[in-house]
Amino acid sequence: MTRRTPDNRPPSSATSAEGAWSAKMDRLRRRARPQKRLRICDDEDLRQRYDDAEQRARRARFVAEANPGDESAVRQSADADTARDEIRQLLDEASEFLIFRALPRPALEELISEHPPTEQQAEDGSIFNPDTFPAALVAAASVDGMSREEAEELLDGWSTPDANALWDAAWKVQQESRVELGKG
Repeated sequence: MTRRTPDNRPPSSATSAEGAWSAKMDRLRRRARPQKRLRICDDEDLRQRYDDAEQRARRARFVAEANPGDESAVRQSADADTARDEIRQLLDEASEFLIFRALPRPALEELISEHPPTEQQAEDGSIFNPDTFPAALVAAASVDGMSREEAEELLDGWSTPDANALWDAAWKVQQESRVELGKG
């Protein structure tokens, strides 16, 4: 309980603490929910070129960091970074991106409850129906406005690894934590 000053105002330290808390709470309320971006690119050659360029850039950076006075190594690292960035630009242009955002906890819990597991699925440990929930979640988490029917079409029509990547992008963003419990 705060002590009041003679004119019935809380002491300035209490007002200052309340103001600091209010500002902190405002920042917490404005936090953006996590997002995940799924890249879809059918150009295997371009994807491989990018992976190779990324690996060359990493190696060149390692050599440059291990030899800080070696201007040639520093230049090679910069050149490798530039080459990687140029290929990434080409890869981005050849790609489609789907973006998924974490749902507020109550919305996710409600969505899960709308897709309860069958008796057998529950016995097997499922908390939702794996036949109906994935498309519902992909649609609900889609920033792009994907419908449930469209999500179902992609999940059913794509190869297993691609469908799994679509599901993973929508599900993993729901599990992403950006808070940490400090040691004091």
